[in-house]
Amino acid sequence: MNRRKFLGAGAAAGLAGVLSPAGASAQKPVNKEKRYQGGASPWPICLDTATIRPATLTEKVTIAAKAGYDAIEPWDGELEEYVKKGGNLKELGKKIKDLGLFVPSVIGLWNALPPTREAFDQSLTDTRRRMQMAADIGAAHIQTIPNTVGEPFDPKWVAQRYKEIIEIGLTDYNIAPALVFVKYFPLKTLGQAMAIAMDANHPKAMVIPDVYHMYISEGGFEALKMVNGNAFAIFQFNDAPATPALPVLEDKHRVYPGDGILPLTDILKDLKASGFKKCISLEMYNPEYWKQDLQTVAATGLRKTLAVIQKAGV
Repeated sequence: MNRRKFLGAGAAAGLAGVLSPAGASAQKPVNKEKRYQGGASPWPICLDTATIRPATLTEKVTIAAKAGYDAIEPWDGELEEYVKKGGNLKELGKKIKDLGLFVPSVIGLWNALPPTREAFDQSLTDTRRRMQMAADIGAAHIQTIPNTVGEPFDPKWVAQRYKEIIEIGLTDYNIAPALVFVKYFPLKTLGQAMAIAMDANHPKAMVIPDVYHMYISEGGFEALKMVNGNAFAIFQFNDAPATPALPVLEDKHRVYPGDGILPLTDILKDLKASGFKKCISLEMYNPEYWKQDLQTVAATGLRKTLAVIQKAGV
């Protein structure tokens, strides 16, 4: 074979390799979905520290790491207590990272959305202090809690103030405040929270759903099919028991995922379809669990969360 025929044959073979199935290996591999927990979950699993409330903050960090969580979600009150006792939040943030954990969110900005300009301006001192603590520990988000919006609240006013809080968080603390909804506060449902976040008209406006409050607020779960998962900063996870009846359920009644009556597998399927890629955070306030060995509680919570994820087939 002369040189021209050899080169021509080589080019033809190369083109055939690109076009044929056998040549597929020469193409760029498709990026596989990132998974966590040894491949068992499409989301990192976080421990909300309220789940093991009696422990100290440093104990909670150790418990979460030992149990095998990917992340930990602390509360502002325990950060304050840690500092009062001489602790350094930046050093604690480093310890969290060294243990293989991260902080997706801190709870939270209380009283941050009052109904008047004067009250809002006065609230910024505490809001900024809490943002600084969350930033020091390395949090990506901080929960903006609508406990003081007033009832009835002005959606336009709340959206404008939430937008201000987002700007303060991003500009001064490199942290993204996300909005929560709670049955016991005037802003009760996912729909109400999403409306506020949308009307804030900010690219970093986000919401933090909690399956328990989606249930007890009677807002339900169907809205998950309508929402892009990028709108969620974190997704709080637990279950609700069959008794007591829905109207009298309180936070203390939360149970392990899979031990209650919520349609958790359907919820997770819809969450996966939404494109959500951030943390699932186990959040319970059950005093019966607080009486038990807290390392066991944390480990059981992770195991039961992963069991529900596996059952959902996501």
